[in-house]
This record gives sequence, structure tokens and C-alpha cells, in this order.
Amino acid sequence: MRTVRLTMAQALVRYLAAQWTVIDGTEVPLCGGGFAIFGHGNVTCMSEPLAAVQDTIPTWRGQNEQSMALAAVAYGKAMKRRRFMFALSSIGPGATNMVTAAGVAHANRLPVLLLSGDTFTHRLPDPVLQQVEHFGNPSITVNDAFRPVARFWDRITRPSQLLASLPQAIAVLLDPADCGPAFLALPQDVQAEAYDFPESFFAHRLRAARRPHPDPAETAAAAAAIRTAKRPLLVSGGGVHYAQAEAALQAFAERHRIPVAETIAGRAALPHAHPLNTGSLGGLGAASANALAGEADVVIAVGTRLQDFVTGSWSLFQSDELKIVAVNAARFDALKHQAIPLVADAGAALAALDAALANWQAPADWLATAQQRYAAWNAATEARIRPGNDQPVTYAQVVGAVNRAAAPGDTVLTAAGGLPGELNMNWRAVGTDSASLGPVDVEFGFSCMGYEIAGGWGVRMARPEREVFVMVGDGSYLIMNCDLLSSVMTGHKMIVVVCDNGGFAVIDRLQRNSGNDSFNNLLADCRQTRAVKVDFVAHARALGALAERVDSVADLDGALARARAADRTTVISIDVDTYAWTPNEAWWEVGIPEVSEQPRIRAAASAWAEGRRKQRRGV
Repeated sequence: MRTVRLTMAQALVRYLAAQWTVIDGTEVPLCGGGFAIFGHGNVTCMSEPLAAVQDTIPTWRGQNEQSMALAAVAYGKAMKRRRFMFALSSIGPGATNMVTAAGVAHANRLPVLLLSGDTFTHRLPDPVLQQVEHFGNPSITVNDAFRPVARFWDRITRPSQLLASLPQAIAVLLDPADCGPAFLALPQDVQAEAYDFPESFFAHRLRAARRPHPDPAETAAAAAAIRTAKRPLLVSGGGVHYAQAEAALQAFAERHRIPVAETIAGRAALPHAHPLNTGSLGGLGAASANALAGEADVVIAVGTRLQDFVTGSWSLFQSDELKIVAVNAARFDALKHQAIPLVADAGAALAALDAALANWQAPADWLATAQQRYAAWNAATEARIRPGNDQPVTYAQVVGAVNRAAAPGDTVLTAAGGLPGELNMNWRAVGTDSASLGPVDVEFGFSCMGYEIAGGWGVRMARPEREVFVMVGDGSYLIMNCDLLSSVMTGHKMIVVVCDNGGFAVIDRLQRNSGNDSFNNLLADCRQTRAVKVDFVAHARALGALAERVDSVADLDGALARARAADRTTVISIDVDTYAWTPNEAWWEVGIPEVSEQPRIRAAASAWAEGRRKQRRGV
């Protein structure tokens, strides 16, 4: 056997460089690059091999370990899980900073390779700088904190372990059912140790995501359930995008005349104006889709976990005859809530179901009802997003302005706070067919404040030819904004719209709706000795971005046009109404105190109990 003697760090990087894939007919590295902040736990051994592969796997300097890992997660999502990036940290706080990003990737089933330095396996210098000691178990380090938020976790204590561990880590990143973060802890001494690796381990390999086909018996059972439907509803989830099954979904819906609702992760599967589109579903959804869900007797859920915001905490589906057909690559998701499972790739499953259903179609009156309700919802949306003289402007009007500025293929991105709901309910997918629709990235699986700007950086790396519109609230901006500098330095332009509502206004809304008084969410309601109005324009300019403040929707339209023409990241700051939200009647379960001296809290608890009685019982 021919061998090559390499350190563990050198072997890890050489293996990554040998993994390739095919995108649109062209071979490209499976790893699109990575982000690194070097420290004593990784700089001496990892920087050398990474510097040698910059032409194929570029390494970008991050400003914060959490944000660089979030950028890597967003890259994986924008690439529809066909490629991934890595994030490399030193030991101690550098590692723990990435735990939140691992949670985002895990909750959203997105690929990212997380690499962190670790303490010495021989323990001779213990305790080392940044080591957290556990008196009863010296084998524990801070890297064990990644175990709950990693799909694959390993600590490489001998270089030879890479032979078994690296292929498994890469397989997880490509697996449609198990996709999520892979984590490798890299002890400082082991990074430097050499081993005679077989040369075949580093052979050029083409890799691709698996596309599991459905079981014939499951297909037959699912088709039999659909044929009984008088009021079917097709729910498009994120799995439709990851399977690149948008066209297949549209064709299936058209042939069988089934109305389509979209989840938060499944937004923009259909063009906004498509006659089968009924809008987004759930607690951040359209009244049209939610009304249909309340009457549907068969729900065909494709590529979705059906999380609580999509289902109104399982209060939306009210038919006693309800059957759920769950199409999902993950068995775990397909079996939820007593569903009829169809475990398969979304595209393969839709093709099999289409063949099994043959010429079956949903009743015409059901589709007519769906179209009438969607038309009414769109009329209300048009009124909300229309420019007016509101001072301050509403979130819906800001969404409308960004929507007007976006071209087919552009990405809009947000996460956490009030913007996910405003974007989900008011955004109209830009494009005329599934091939031209601009992606909508609403990170609401982990609902991570701070994802927005970091995520925009990662998306622009994945989609350098298209504009990326980042919508972020003032609260999230203050939590994580350092990658404005990153985007300017690296030339990955973004258009960032900061909606300043004076604090954490959406949580203030929940606080008040649950009967509490406003407390510690809005800046005006928190403990302070001096009121401060943040100058987001000055801050963004200090990080090298272009920036301006606007006061009206007309001014925002002009600013967005200037930002589109600019050569670098632009930040646009606008004050928005703290209390003007797009209404949504869907119930969402939160804990309300059963006992309180406050009459308004007791009233809220009673109202929430009424919603609980509508919940579907399932597992």
C-alpha cells in the first residue's frame, strides 16, 4: 500500500480538498471554503495546510466565531445542501461561541463542518490556557457542549481516526435525513502528530446528496388516502427546495388541482400569482391558507417538520376526518402526528404519487374556494404594503419597498423578532416560475437573533451573481453586526435594511398580549440612566459600509435603488411603528400563569385555554 506521511491537520485539509461534486454540470469542490479565527489551539498546525489550498478551498477571516459559523450555515442553505463550508475556532471561548450556530444548523437540518481546537490528550501541561476543568471527569472539555447540537460528534485522539471519522462526517452533511452540523474536536498535540496515511484516502472523489426513492407499499397507502380527499391541501416545506423539487411540486399540484400552502422554510416554492398558491401557513401565515387548513380533510405535507408556528401549535387543523400524508426524507419527521408516512426524497415521492393517482383531481369547488380566499388575502396585503404617509412607516410597507426593489433571483433574508412574520405574510415571491423565483431565507427553526447580517454574508458567497437583501431589527443588529466589516473587506455586497422600533418590540407585543405590562423589552421600558438613540448610519460607516437614514417609504425606494447600484454593502436605517403589526388570527401556545393577581393575566390565561381545546392530539 502506498502511503504518505502527514500530520493530522494536513490530512484533514487534504481530504476535504479531494471531495468534489457536480453543480449545474460543472465539477466544483464539495467544500466551498471556510471561516477561521486563529488562536493558540489551531494556528500552529491548521494554518499551514489551509494556506496551501486557497485556490480551491478559500479561508475567510471571521470577526466572531458565532457569526462566521452562521455565515457557513447560510451558505449551506443557499446551496440547497449540495455544498458546505467549515468554521474553525481555537479552544475555549472560540469554540463555545460556535455552539449557537450549531443549534441553528441542527434545528434547520443544514450542513456545516465545525472544527475546534481542544486540550492536550497527554495532559502534561494541564490546566492549559482557556481550559475548563471538570474535577470528576478530566476527559470533558468545552467541546462536549456541542454534543446536543451536532448530528455527528467526534474527538480525534489519534491521527489514524480520521480514516474512519472524516467519511462519516461528510456523509452526514450530504444525507437528506440526517443532515446537520458535523463537529470534530482537534486536540492541539494530535493536530501536530504524523501518520502514514494511505494515498487512496486522498483520491479525487465525486460526492452528491442521496435521493431515496419511496417504498411501493407506502406510496400506495398515501395515494389511497389522497383519493378519499374532498378538501386536500398540499403543504410545501423546506425539503422541496433541498430536493430541487419546486417544478415537480408545481406540476403535481397542477395535474391534481390541489391548493398549495407554504411553510416558513418552504416559501417561494410557487410564484406568488400562481392559481394554486394559497399563501403561507400558520402563526405567521396568510388567512387564506389558515382557513383552508381548518377545513382540509387530507394534508399532504412535503418536506416539512410541521413545527408549531406552521400548525398554529396544532390548532389549525380542525376536521374530524383529517388525514396527514407526510412526505419526508427523514423517517423521524414522516411519522409525526399519526401521519401516513412516505419516506423519500420530495421529488421522487411526488413522481411516484403522481403516477399512482393517475388522473385523479380534487373537486373543482374546493379549488375555487381556495382562489377566492387567496384573492381576498392579496387584496388586504396590497393595502398593507402600499406606500402612504405613515410616520413612522409600518413593517409591511418596508417589506413592500424591498419587494419592489428585488429582481427575480435575488435573495431576501431575515431571522427572529417581528420581521419573520411581516416578511412571511407580506412578501410576494419575485419571478414568473419556480426556476426564476428569488429565495426567501427566514431563519425561524432556531429563531436566532444575529443570524441576519452573518447569514447575508454567507448567502452572497453562495450566490455572488445576485443581490442579497437583509432585513434586520435594531435588536438583532446590536446583537451581531460585525460581518458588515467582513462583507466590505471581502467584496460580498449586501443591502441591509435596519428597521428601528426602539427595542425588542415583538416580544413586548407578546408580553402585553399575555396580560403583562411592558417591561425590559422596549428601550423606553428598561432600566437606564440615559436615553440613547443609536446612530446606525454612523456605526455602519465606521465599519466601511455605505449608509443612509430615511424617513418615508418614498425615500426608502430611492435608497434601495442607490444601494443596488453601489459597489459595496449599504445599510439603510428607517424607524418603524413599534405597535403596527400585520394581524394574524392563528393561535400559538405559550405558557400563561395559571395563578395571578393581575386581572389581565387571568383573562389572557382563559383565552389561551380556549385555544388549547382546539389542539390536535398527536406525538
